[in-house]
Amino acid sequence: MKPLAAICVLMLGGCTVGPDFHAPAPPDTQSYTRSTSQAQAVADHALPQWWKQFGSDTLNGLVDQALHNSPTLGQARARLTQAREDYQAQAGATYFPAVDASFSASRQKVDPAAFGVPVPSPGPFTLYDASVSVSYTLDVFGGDRRALEALRAQVDYQSFELDAARLSIAGNVVSTAIRRASLQQQITLTQSIADAQAQQLAIMEARLNAGGVARFDVRSQRTLLEQTRASLPSLVTQRDAADHRLAILLGVEPSKADFDALTLDALRAPDDVPLTLPSTLARERPDIRASEALLHQASANVGVATADLYPKLSLSAGVGSQRTSIHDMLDKLNVWNVGLNLTQPLFRGGELRARKRSAEAAYDAATSAYRQTVLDALQQVADALTALQNDAHAVALRDIAADEAQANLDTVHARHAAGGVSRFDLLDTQRQALQTQLDRALAHASRLSDTAALFQSLGGIEKERLND
Repeated sequence: MKPLAAICVLMLGGCTVGPDFHAPAPPDTQSYTRSTSQAQAVADHALPQWWKQFGSDTLNGLVDQALHNSPTLGQARARLTQAREDYQAQAGATYFPAVDASFSASRQKVDPAAFGVPVPSPGPFTLYDASVSVSYTLDVFGGDRRALEALRAQVDYQSFELDAARLSIAGNVVSTAIRRASLQQQITLTQSIADAQAQQLAIMEARLNAGGVARFDVRSQRTLLEQTRASLPSLVTQRDAADHRLAILLGVEPSKADFDALTLDALRAPDDVPLTLPSTLARERPDIRASEALLHQASANVGVATADLYPKLSLSAGVGSQRTSIHDMLDKLNVWNVGLNLTQPLFRGGELRARKRSAEAAYDAATSAYRQTVLDALQQVADALTALQNDAHAVALRDIAADEAQANLDTVHARHAAGGVSRFDLLDTQRQALQTQLDRALAHASRLSDTAALFQSLGGIEKERLND
């Protein structure tokens, strides 16, 4: 009983070597840029369905479809399931003994004379062997528990990677949809400008025939028209590429891309984007949490490498029956064994300590990687904030220019109706108004894109519920 008591003491007093993981401290700054407006609303959490702030049911439907059908998310879900099953496998091996049953039958012949027994040699016989064995490694120094901790951190990492993939898919759908709508608006307005220029060219050609203008002026007008027309194929190519990209994000073939219902005028920029504090960003943004999980895993691996320096203790036991007749197998158990194995590394050529130093270096690298991830996230928010503030100013100026151009067009329309200006001048004023509309559309699309970038950089996304 004394050996058993000693084993129990070891089990109960077992320690877990290596560092205990503690989450890194969040950023201590309260703002993202030196010029961040303090009047901007501060939220406790980032909006989980931020794309709904653009007020488009069509856009909402596209994001929902992508979050359900994207093959990228299918890969992320499968990796998370794999990590969970790896953890369950290791947990079973760590917390429970291994119990195995075996059965064998062999044909044998024994020569007693070979053992110095002067008796007649018996004939061949069949030996049946059935046994149950139990083995268990005592986790005295916590190496197995640290390995299990590392696998748990890997599960967390894959979970946050799924969240990051969902956030990326939503962000890519929104930004691509905005770009697609912007390109379609550019195509429409550019075609209208070309139509106005074509009408002006027709008027100038008629004047040329009447001797009212020089051929140089006609050629200049024709050059301007062809330059405008030449910009259309590139815009169409970019729009079609955006259609194809959207289709892939939604998990369908490019040939099924049909997004004509998505228009730039149907997308509105939110009046305000609630900001979370940098400390909240570090707790909620998926890529930061994924980096933290890798840091946790690296910390646990230091414990695994440390435990490998210490003794390993394992218990084994077995019971079985060996008979020459299969019918007698269950009559009596005539074979049993109990074993205790203690292994202490003595000399490995410096391997084990080198592996421990390697694990410590990997932890230092993971610490720096986490720090870099946080800094990159802060930069993305800062960049998006700065861009959005400048976008608001640009949109306001473009609105003024467009309003002035429209007012001028209304005046020229009235003068043309009264015979005060020519149709050529009316078309030229109309072309200028269309150009200001095009400039305003580009500014509006830029503001929408930067708003989406800010929402995405804040890391808001609903966590997908999967069966554990």
